[in-house]
Amino acid sequence: MKLLTYPHPVLKYKCKPLKKIDQELRDIAAEMFDLMYSSEGVGLAANQVGLPYQLFVMNDTGDKEKKESEHCFINPVILKRKGRVADNEGCLSFPDVRADVIRAESIEFEAITLSGETVRFNWKGHPARVVQHETDHLHGIGFVDRLSSTALLEIRKTLQDLQAVFEGDQRLGFVPLNVEIMEQLAELEQKRC
Repeated sequence: MKLLTYPHPVLKYKCKPLKKIDQELRDIAAEMFDLMYSSEGVGLAANQVGLPYQLFVMNDTGDKEKKESEHCFINPVILKRKGRVADNEGCLSFPDVRADVIRAESIEFEAITLSGETVRFNWKGHPARVVQHETDHLHGIGFVDRLSSTALLEIRKTLQDLQAVFEGDQRLGFVPLNVEIMEQLAELEQKRC
């Protein structure tokens, strides 16, 4: 499992709802947690690792020893949003990019767990921000898509550098062409969605 970075096309992909929870999916989630922790993140969406599924893992503490803070959410839906607050965000798929993002201060959301249970949470503050950030990923929205024009200007050079690296990797064959990537996603969807 590998972390995808901007502008990989899977990051803009609208993930599909999962219909099947099995041991293979639990293994995928465990591997995602490992990658999230090794990358020093607090959340990781399936499309950030090349999977077209509505699934993300999170531990808003970022501490792998705090297992009680670990969550894997399948087919999450944000039902209500309250308030607005700006806070600084980063993203594992946008290395070296940080900016203030306005998000709801509190949310009510519903999702399915790896055990197949439907859960509903009312969260505010940092956990609510993580859920919104990761849910955005599942809809093909990166945190940079929520930035003001001024904030985008400030990070433009870094985004251009990331794009140049990605395009170079595709030319050298380190990353498949976009057509091949879309074919892979279609195969993965047929298996689980």
